[in-house]
Amino acid sequence: MTNEQENVFTRAMLTGLFIGVIDTLICLAYNIGYRDFTGYTPSVLINVSSLIFGVNLVLLLIGMLYFVFVRLFGKKDIVFVVLFVLLTLFLIWKANTGHRFEDYALNQGWKGLILGVLAILGVSAAVLPFCYHSRFFDKHVL
Repeated sequence: MTNEQENVFTRAMLTGLFIGVIDTLICLAYNIGYRDFTGYTPSVLINVSSLIFGVNLVLLLIGMLYFVFVRLFGKKDIVFVVLFVLLTLFLIWKANTGHRFEDYALNQGWKGLILGVLAILGVSAAVLPFCYHSRFFDKHVL
């Protein structure tokens, strides 16, 4: 890779990682608030550890995927944004139609928790190109 490609890759990866750190805090707050409000207790898949590691890893990978999009489509960020909005809507639809538990109350609690986390991640993935191109973000964060 040339220096320009390395710079684009590094910026895309670090942008995804920074958004992942912020999203981890948002997802943790949502997890705590949702569980306190609804009384939902099962924590096999969505818990503190999975949110800390999973959210950061997912957004780091999305940042790297953004680099691939920049290389393939140039500066047509709308393709990336539309793709992740559609992917988020698809995942929300699939999560909403799924049944994790036989008990109706537990199943509804699961859906509320996973739908919130998916929505947070989807919005953040769609916002990544705007942060990447922001001069303020580049100057003060990266």
